[in-house]
Amino acid sequence: MKLKILFLCTGNSCRSQMAEGWARYLKGASIDAYSAGTKAQGLNPLAVKVMEEAGVDISGHHSKHVAELIHVNFDYVVTVCDHAQESCPLFPGKAKIVHRGFDDPPRLAEGAKSEEEALRHYRRVRDEIRDYVLTLPEALLAR
Repeated sequence: MKLKILFLCTGNSCRSQMAEGWARYLKGASIDAYSAGTKAQGLNPLAVKVMEEAGVDISGHHSKHVAELIHVNFDYVVTVCDHAQESCPLFPGKAKIVHRGFDDPPRLAEGAKSEEEALRHYRRVRDEIRDYVLTLPEALLAR
């Protein structure tokens, strides 16, 4: 049986979308992945771009508010930013809340002088999220 995992961040525009994309791509046999935000802000085009570079298409994803998924009985909710950890809603059922924060690429890229410079931040976080997802679901089950 697949574990239902929600990746939660503030805007569901970047980090949680990347995590969902990686989980579907790398762990689709063992994880039923979802993503949402505490405030849906739209899909970040640079997140789509760097995931595409890695061979993962998230262009069909859309930004969702966590309330849209409240009916899903998650096994785990992984908060990927500090704000989401602080404002994580209660979920019905047995969902275990786990925090694994990642830097915010849009914030890191604010002072970038070129798109290429900005993309370096997105790529680094994308790869950190990939490395984390590779440890799933075992890392969660060991808790």
